[in-house]
Amino acid sequence: AGESGTKEVEMPRYMVERSFPNGLEIPTTTDGLKACLGVVDNNASEQVTWVRSFVTQDHGKTFCIYDGPSPEAIRRAAGLSQLPVDSISEISVLDPYFYVGAAS
Repeated sequence: AGESGTKEVEMPRYMVERSFPNGLEIPTTTDGLKACLGVVDNNASEQVTWVRSFVTQDHGKTFCIYDGPSPEAIRRAAGLSQLPVDSISEISVLDPYFYVGAAS
């Protein structure tokens, strides 16, 4: 239970695949920071949280981890940030080290 006495509901986790034909470049400047914070703000309006992104070497694709209430909410948030969405898959964690401890 949270501080208000209500139980916190865990959001589903999703993998979002995106393609950037011209490459994705986010500068490590104030402009890059503003761009990322803008995405975070847009996501919050849809109760979506950006957890982490993985970028291919050529910067042509990203694989992003998000928590959110639904794939539709993630698509709406992406639209607000003008980000492409190739696919959204609900995911869970598979930890190979869990099995090492469980087999003992």
